[in-house]
Amino acid sequence: MRIAVLGSGGREHAIAWKLQQNADKVFCLPGNGGTTNNVDIDPNDFKAVKEFCCKEEIEIIFVGPEAPLAKGIVDYFAEYDIMVLGPDKEAAKLESSKIFAKKFMQKYNVATANFQTAGCRQEAIKIIENMNGNCVLKYDGLAGGKGVYVCSNMEEATQAVAELYEKYGADANLLIEEKLEGKELSLLAFTDGRSYQLLLPSQDHKQLLEGDKGPNTGGMGAFCPVPFYNEELKKQIEQTIIEPTMQGIQQENFNYHGVLYFGLMITADGPKVLEYNVRLGDPETEVVLPALKSDLKELALACFDGSLADFEMEFSDRYYVDVVLVSGGYPQAYQKGKRISGLTGEEDLVFHAGTKFVDNGWVTSGGRVLNVVDSGETLAQAIQNTYKKLQKYSFENMYYRKDIGSRTEK
Repeated sequence: MRIAVLGSGGREHAIAWKLQQNADKVFCLPGNGGTTNNVDIDPNDFKAVKEFCCKEEIEIIFVGPEAPLAKGIVDYFAEYDIMVLGPDKEAAKLESSKIFAKKFMQKYNVATANFQTAGCRQEAIKIIENMNGNCVLKYDGLAGGKGVYVCSNMEEATQAVAELYEKYGADANLLIEEKLEGKELSLLAFTDGRSYQLLLPSQDHKQLLEGDKGPNTGGMGAFCPVPFYNEELKKQIEQTIIEPTMQGIQQENFNYHGVLYFGLMITADGPKVLEYNVRLGDPETEVVLPALKSDLKELALACFDGSLADFEMEFSDRYYVDVVLVSGGYPQAYQKGKRISGLTGEEDLVFHAGTKFVDNGWVTSGGRVLNVVDSGETLAQAIQNTYKKLQKYSFENMYYRKDIGSRTEK
């Protein structure tokens, strides 16, 4: 079987790495400095993707990032005999529009935070004043994980409103939610639009600085499985969140063969949805796929051939930790082209995100540069092994969080 993976980040490197264990040939469009069989095609250039896939007799397109899905790549390929793993354009609005997603949750009684919407700065200020600034503000559209502000007072919320409208324009739509307290959890489900199979639970670390401080990023690290996740919590999540979401997908007649990501907060009142994503999360993918013993190619096929409900999921019994090495200045302006030392190309579980291979070596080409992953019999051991492993790699102005995975040990 020949597969094309669309995207260029650490997630896509991990997907390609996993698929290569069982597929005949895996291409990466465009890939990065750590992936093989790279083809310099923009994933959002559907015509170029189609021409390549037809020429190379690709059977499955595994879409990594959200943008091609939001732009309708599944709809575009509907007339071609190629399986595209992901939702159609309408269903992709579960991620591409935060307001659409919240109204969907409201309609189908999915447990989530209370919310209001604002279409201008004056509206937003009025709403946050009524909430005393204790709220979460989100840009309605795609923002690469950087359009969310968690605020505790009026000063923070007013600043967030100003920054959002400066960045996205005076007519931007904002979602303003009550701020939930609790433990965060990421659950990723493969679905055929009716049935679903869950990967191991993971936890992302979004904020730049230790102690979950500083600006939101695309993700500074992750670990799986999550110690506080148990059968009772799983059952509660399925009953109040996943099952009503699946019912909504069927009622709305979405064409959904792919991955649905549930970003959750486990509150004192039970689990609630923070957000949906319509693809694998990043950096969660870099830990949940190494922990998956099942054949990813067969799991993807099961999303199309009606066998997903009976698919047998197998997982490692080890813990996995991913620490992301980022460029100095990220998530704001950062420099590229910094030589990376320590890489040989033979690394196990080191997933490239923002790298290029230049002059017989690797240089930085993005904000998130490398995902260093290791495992252990316990979470503490996995943390220790990962931080020991990452000492091999360095580049000018390299930064990483030193507390990935430590929340649950407090």
